[in-house]
Amino acid sequence: MEHRKIPRYTLEGVSGVTVSVHPFATEDQLGLTLTRFLAAESDDVVLLVHGLTSSSDMFIMPEHRNLASFLLENGFGDVWTLDFRMSNRFPYNMETRRQTLDDVAAFDHPAAICELRRHVGVRRIHVIAHCLGSVSFQMSMFGGAVEGVTSMVANSVGLTPRIPAWARLKLAVAPVLLEYGLGLSYLDPRFSSAPPLTRRWLLSRAVSFLHPECRVPACHMQSFMWGSGRPSMYHHHNLAAQTHVHERLADLNGAVDVNYYRHINKIVQAGRAVKFDPANPAHRDLPDDYLADADHVETPVLFLTGDHNDVFTDSNIVCHRILDQRTPGRHELEVIAGYGHIDTIIGRNADVDVFPRVLDFLKRNAR
Repeated sequence: MEHRKIPRYTLEGVSGVTVSVHPFATEDQLGLTLTRFLAAESDDVVLLVHGLTSSSDMFIMPEHRNLASFLLENGFGDVWTLDFRMSNRFPYNMETRRQTLDDVAAFDHPAAICELRRHVGVRRIHVIAHCLGSVSFQMSMFGGAVEGVTSMVANSVGLTPRIPAWARLKLAVAPVLLEYGLGLSYLDPRFSSAPPLTRRWLLSRAVSFLHPECRVPACHMQSFMWGSGRPSMYHHHNLAAQTHVHERLADLNGAVDVNYYRHINKIVQAGRAVKFDPANPAHRDLPDDYLADADHVETPVLFLTGDHNDVFTDSNIVCHRILDQRTPGRHELEVIAGYGHIDTIIGRNADVDVFPRVLDFLKRNAR
């Protein structure tokens, strides 16, 4: 039995608001969820979008002053979180579905914005997105599938994913080795809890052997799943103490369908977001190259990243530079000293070091 100090999928991190859950379906028939945290009616609505293997939980953590609460307390009284097909609240990441980022861009984000509009009407919508949630949302937005977004904050990565050399090697060989060598279609930080001597348990033990930086197997597995480093996704000192325990890390960042790695690998090799299979009729309305017409999108983007991002390195710096050359002054860049990939959102002091910069950007675009 797992011993938790904080309930899984808890909403107790946001208090004093009206919470409502809004399920909806995509055109390819997946059930997704929007959750609304309403403190006061507002002309501006904020939508929070998680990354691959995480969920809306990353924005409402009770361990510290979380992003949803920070926004609600600082003039943005209508905050929504999205759980789409990459969310660990759903079983989709552990199913053999052969999903790609194109599926998310074509089906999830357009359906989410449509459902959100059904409730908020013509009010301004601001999006804050993390990791591959950021990449896929920008694919939707710059690919023409999503329109009418007032502003966007892209954490860690945008349309030009760049990764460390070790991560490149893992991307190139992992799908084949995992699926055909080990018979695993997904990776899960909870593999250390698998029955002893099973493939999942042995893989977790091997990964932990190479990660002496802490005693948390879930932390080790996440570094194996993403980026390069010990650890790769965050700096330990930036996390609240409770976030270090094994079950909490696995709750926040769950399993991943390894087929996503194939699309990410193609994008990394291309140096920009491109369609995985241009011949797939399900994605015919999306561009083969998502950067091709990016200068025609008027939505300003704040590219946010830590200066020690060991998952997507300088991706946002490069993406901002490219877009700023095309449309000077439209987009902005913030590099946060002492932070990495995800601790800009889940860090215990992010409300002091990071969130005020996000708030400033949103307020300047809420006029």
